[in-house]
Amino acid sequence: MEGGKDVRVESAPYCCSTCDGGEVPARTLIRRNRKVRSLSTSSASTSFEYRRTQSLHGPSPVTTFGPKACMLQNPHAVMHIQDPASQRLTWNKPPKSVLVIKKIRDASLLQPFKELCMFLTEGKNMIVYVEKKVLEDPAISGDENFAAVTKKFCTFREDLDDISNRVDFIICLGGDGTLLYASSLFQESVPPVMAFHLGSLGFLTPFKFDMYQSQVNQIIEGNTAIVLRSRLKVRVLKENWEKKARVDEKGIILTNGDIESSRKAMQYQVLNEVVVDRGPSSYLSNVDLFLDGHLITTVQGDGVIVSTPTGSTAYAVAAGASMIHPNVPAIMITPICPHSLSFRPIVVPAGVELKIMLSRDARNTAWVSFDGRKRQEICHGDSITITTSCFPVPSICFRDPVNDWFESLAECLHWNVRKKQNYLSSEDEEF
Repeated sequence: MEGGKDVRVESAPYCCSTCDGGEVPARTLIRRNRKVRSLSTSSASTSFEYRRTQSLHGPSPVTTFGPKACMLQNPHAVMHIQDPASQRLTWNKPPKSVLVIKKIRDASLLQPFKELCMFLTEGKNMIVYVEKKVLEDPAISGDENFAAVTKKFCTFREDLDDISNRVDFIICLGGDGTLLYASSLFQESVPPVMAFHLGSLGFLTPFKFDMYQSQVNQIIEGNTAIVLRSRLKVRVLKENWEKKARVDEKGIILTNGDIESSRKAMQYQVLNEVVVDRGPSSYLSNVDLFLDGHLITTVQGDGVIVSTPTGSTAYAVAAGASMIHPNVPAIMITPICPHSLSFRPIVVPAGVELKIMLSRDARNTAWVSFDGRKRQEICHGDSITITTSCFPVPSICFRDPVNDWFESLAECLHWNVRKKQNYLSSEDEEF
């Protein structure tokens, strides 16, 4: 595969259509016009290592050039994804369970939530998963007419209960933040997501709730367009420095000045962006940015944004970056208020490995957040490693990936809206 070295990633075993391995246990498949390799979502083993190509999306390019030239074949390439324009959702078995994500503390969503849950449980006889804190809302727990429905729910708690192998698809009620939250619940394979626009912006939520019954029926029947929204796999490695202590003959605790270091690693799946900023400090942020092990620049300013194409229309576009369609395999690097007129946002290929560390001469620490959550301090010796995840979010389209995206640009961001120029008649041209 073109574009430098492959990136080694840990994940579940894979199975291709031509091998004699086990059955692919994924709940959803993408229809293919030719034989391609696909990733299994089996969680039986997570220690298997495989090598993936640099590109997450897009058709396989022609590798013969002219009458005699060709590209050297990579025997370790294991994943070729079809043309995103032909991506369709289907089911290998009828879906039986659904996760309903509702925006917390929003009274306007109570009635749509109750209607949808009654339709799914009583009308479609489906198993409905709801977060436990949603049912703790007095407006829901105190509704006697809705009590019979809530008894049928399966509940879970964030960061405590694993529902990755129990949910067939997801329905989000709210704004874009609801979809981001749904993505954070699944650190590996993500079920297909159907998002209803019941929030403020709604860039990632193409469905209107007025016709929810027919639209949900269409999803259950399958054969709908989807867009694979790539995510970032982020690994934060922190150095925990502690002073060693000893006790003297009188029982007094003394510190001898020696320090020991213990490494702590945390991993996240990010749909929009990773933001590294200066936090509460008044000094400029001063962090080094590495690409595939090579120092490419030092960011001096308020910080830096590393985003997916989905996140290009969020914080990145507010900081001056371009808007990129979700099907484009890329990672965006956008400085926040850089102290340099020539520091412009750049786009790098999906699959490269980025690393962010504090510079040696940095006057202060930095802070990092992931899709606006899990904010934490980054000190000297800590590192943030970012690459493209092998587990995208399959977002169900209202029409298709292209029309949905441009409609969101027009309705939510008012892209290229201006007063039109008056028509120039032949008489006006004489003057």
